[in-house]
Amino acid sequence: MPAVRMSPSLRLFWRIHRAFMRLTAGRFGKVGPLNALLVTTKGRKSGEPRDVALNYVPDGDSYVVVASYVGADRDPSWWQNLKSNPDAEVLVDGKHVHVRARETDGAERDRLWTRFVAMDPAYAEYQRRTKRRLPVVVLEAVP
Repeated sequence: MPAVRMSPSLRLFWRIHRAFMRLTAGRFGKVGPLNALLVTTKGRKSGEPRDVALNYVPDGDSYVVVASYVGADRDPSWWQNLKSNPDAEVLVDGKHVHVRARETDGAERDRLWTRFVAMDPAYAEYQRRTKRRLPVVVLEAVP
């Protein structure tokens, strides 16, 4: 799947995709080669729940996502929210999972980034589009 660019049609697709993920309880929503989940964060300014559909790679009991924002030079809102409050909820495969987000670094980041790019090379293009290092985020299940 080619690397998309930010556009009004992409933003519309994201809204529709998010609604579809809610409607199907996260059972369907795969876009391209990666599976998708719906993550609900707490808005860092509003305190209101905010959700977003994201591609992910499983890693044990955790879900790995990349804060790419299709290569924009700023972090996506969902990642800014998680940096402010790392506790969130994931809807995936019909189940709700409470998670805590953490950014990876070092060898762990390298390993997970390599897996992500191997599964969807568009992420390498997103990295080339920006000067920031794309955050690789682990969403770890918490009781």
